[in-house]
Amino acid sequence: MAEGLVVSTCLGGALIGSLLSGWVADGVGRRRAFQLSALPMILGAGMSAMTKTLAGMLLGRLFVGTGMGLGPPVASLYVTEVSPAFVRGTYGSFIQIATCLGLMAALLIGIPVKEIADWWRTCFWVSTIPAALLALAMVFCAESPHWLYKQGRTEEAETEFEKLLGGSHVKSALAELSKFDRGDEPDDVKLSELLFGRHFQVIFIGSTLFALQQLSGINAIFYFSSTVFKSAGVPSNLANVCVGISNLAGSIIAMLLMDRLGRKLLLLWSFSGMAVAMALQVVAGSYHSSDSGALYLSVGGTLMFVLMFALGAGPVPGLLLPEIFPSRIRAKAMAICMSVHWVINFFVGLLFLQLLEKMGPQLLYSGFATFCLIAVAFVKRNVVETKGKSLQEIEIALLPQE
Repeated sequence: MAEGLVVSTCLGGALIGSLLSGWVADGVGRRRAFQLSALPMILGAGMSAMTKTLAGMLLGRLFVGTGMGLGPPVASLYVTEVSPAFVRGTYGSFIQIATCLGLMAALLIGIPVKEIADWWRTCFWVSTIPAALLALAMVFCAESPHWLYKQGRTEEAETEFEKLLGGSHVKSALAELSKFDRGDEPDDVKLSELLFGRHFQVIFIGSTLFALQQLSGINAIFYFSSTVFKSAGVPSNLANVCVGISNLAGSIIAMLLMDRLGRKLLLLWSFSGMAVAMALQVVAGSYHSSDSGALYLSVGGTLMFVLMFALGAGPVPGLLLPEIFPSRIRAKAMAICMSVHWVINFFVGLLFLQLLEKMGPQLLYSGFATFCLIAVAFVKRNVVETKGKSLQEIEIALLPQE
């Protein structure tokens, strides 16, 4: 129960941070939102490192989770708004690659934890370093010109465009923004407008994509991969390295293909490949658990699933959604959709082992494969291609009719 609380409290904090992210990003700007996300991570990690009680650990994890929930929506917003259209997909893929590298670094730092007493405290202190670097480095980064323009700070937006795109592109970039400036619309976005108003369709697409991403079983695979590898005689550290390399390889391939093949095609390939990988797990589960062929099939299915996830289902939603959301609602819409991500993540982590025990691996993995196939059908029907288009062009194409 204590271990479960330490994990789930962090996810609960992430939900809080995610819900607040849109209002924070619109209120203080993208750069300061990054810096604000770093503060609870530093504070929470420090509290967890020093605590002697479970209550202190839980409070520290709550703070860390809040920063963890605030950061990803802002990262997606920021990269989308500062990147030129023709490389926006490539730059967006760096978020996934950075996540993979962070996971691998965390695994490496945690290796001595069994041999060295209180090493876990050192792990928490180490995690404050990247958070502090984020807060300091954002001082030297450009603010989003889109946000500055929305605030009426046109001269500052022009300066930032010059930093990002070069002087020759400033006028055309500002003209693109002003062309779609709808001065008659209020700046404040009400929650009812997002959930029940004319923007409901894009919110529904974004929320469903994140829900299907989690219901595909990716976190269950991550949580359970060590057990699968262990049954095949692979040590847990080596298993984590294999999964990390598979994740990183898929992310690099996605980066290379994102602006060539487009977001929609990568999503279709990714979810289809994940369904096949889950089918391999189902086949492996139908054999005797000690059968060497079944064990290798299960390991291969796990690595294939992680690779295919990193190819599209992992990086694309976080990039695609800020592209399809109109500028006025972009930050708050991302907050709602990312909140769905954290809620589903929480319940998958909470219920996976219980469902595995009651349903068995074949039935549970069949369920995950079904969700992957549902995702393929959903993407085909609802997702538009955004490759190479400016944010204003996408907004005009998807603008709901009055």
